[in-house]
Amino acid sequence: MAQVKVLLIEDDPMVREVNRQFIEKVEHFEVVGQASNGLEGISQIRLQQPDLVFMDLFMPEQDGITSLRKIRELDLPVDVITVTAANDMETVKQVLHLGVFDYIMKPFSFERVKGTLENYLRFKKQTQTKRELTQGELDQIFHYRDEQNNVDQPNIVRSEKNLPKGFNRTTLEKVVHFLQSVDGASAEEVASGIGIARVTARRYLDYLEKQEEITMDVHYGGVGRPINYYFSK
Repeated sequence: MAQVKVLLIEDDPMVREVNRQFIEKVEHFEVVGQASNGLEGISQIRLQQPDLVFMDLFMPEQDGITSLRKIRELDLPVDVITVTAANDMETVKQVLHLGVFDYIMKPFSFERVKGTLENYLRFKKQTQTKRELTQGELDQIFHYRDEQNNVDQPNIVRSEKNLPKGFNRTTLEKVVHFLQSVDGASAEEVASGIGIARVTARRYLDYLEKQEEITMDVHYGGVGRPINYYFSK
């Protein structure tokens, strides 16, 4: 099967890079373009003609919901997966009414992305090779999506008010995404990777370890103090 062309629309450069790495780790998928907001995204859809758009909802200039409406109004032949921290029912309902293929909540694991992309690939194969589908084939598509949506997600609290005092949800998500993109990192490497102070990175890493969302291993070098390395589960 030909490669599935994917366009990324995400305003955070670090998250966009993590998303690109996740997508391109899945066989038959390639990222053909990137945009930092919905306006750029619509322009890139017309230019790149992707099969699939992987889009955030909260963006400057033109948000994801407005962009979804534009895609439908313009009848652009593209499927959309939304990737967002939004978990309120009103946003979920609006997005589903606009016909997205899937709704992935941040922070998410590679396995969650891999599952929905493999399901999308199955969907593309069936719609490209058959004029009609049986109920059983439709059930396979939709029930598989239900199973993927019920996969256990990280238990990280997404509400600001439920986080420890002084913690920020966006920073927490950045730490999680960074660890998912590397094979272990120290607090200093996390701090450098996402642009925060080392002491701040250590606080978030300690919190995530206590929540059992990440693991920690002590590395002993030849000289100096041992270094704590943190790993995504």
